[in-house]
Amino acid sequence: MRGRAKPPPSPLPQRDGIDPVRVRLPDDPDGEWPTLRDHLVARFAGAIGADRVEAMLDGGRFVSARGPVSGHEPYAAGRYLWFHRDFAPEQPVPFPLGVVYRDEHLVVADKPHFLATTPRGRHITETAVARLRRELELPQLQPAHRLDRLTAGLVLFVVRPEERGAYQTLFRDRLVRKEYEAVAPYDPGLVLPRTVRSRIVKERGVIAAREEPGEPNSESRVELLEHREGLGRYRLLPATGRTHQLRVHMNSLGLPLVNDPVYPVVEAEGAADDFSRPLQLLAGVLEFTDPVTGEPHRFGSGLRLSAWPGG
Repeated sequence: MRGRAKPPPSPLPQRDGIDPVRVRLPDDPDGEWPTLRDHLVARFAGAIGADRVEAMLDGGRFVSARGPVSGHEPYAAGRYLWFHRDFAPEQPVPFPLGVVYRDEHLVVADKPHFLATTPRGRHITETAVARLRRELELPQLQPAHRLDRLTAGLVLFVVRPEERGAYQTLFRDRLVRKEYEAVAPYDPGLVLPRTVRSRIVKERGVIAAREEPGEPNSESRVELLEHREGLGRYRLLPATGRTHQLRVHMNSLGLPLVNDPVYPVVEAEGAADDFSRPLQLLAGVLEFTDPVTGEPHRFGSGLRLSAWPGG
């Protein structure tokens, strides 16, 4: 069975560092959509309203490889269309996005707290990948992995799309040494260092991950670096990469991270970010052998956790 042909390149440029949406028109064996307008209204009216779809068609917002399309055109299954979404206003993240390394293959960014790595939900243009595409003029830049929005620190981006798989494989196969720093309560009765293993489950649509009985799927090493005034500064070494893994493991030890809005108690959804209270978790080190060049790399973050001055 022959695979589907590769989609043609988009005729639309990026907008604010975000790619246009690509739509492939599906088969229509029952003839439900005589025209393009019939299909596009049926497909998108539930999300943005029929009037908005009509206005986008009338304004030439839907385009094919040959240019803007008319809603009166006959429907043709298999055809590709593109359009730009309308972005809702976003609260700017008032911190710089640093770059600690850049070459023809890689960009290693120092992501601030509160900045998402990739577009998702209500965070689209205020994301690390969109900012870097705009600021570095690298429209094809893609992340090799993700860092939680509330976590600061190092994120690896790939310059050439054809090389992205090689760098993603490093993370999939656990060939990247990752070192985090965190600030959390100090418990003199807790014996450290220790390795925490547990089964973590994260359900779609539920903010907090949870631990449950069963075969462990996560592993983290926790080391105490120093302590003062009831707080400890910790080195966290994850061997796996489950969602919220370090936050879940620290909370399970009775050491919830300072300013964590989810563990142990989930704060109200939709609340505005309090930029004065960043989560005290920093992705401080990435170390790996470059799969393209064979060069050994070790990158360190220039950021510091605000709850531990001088750390």
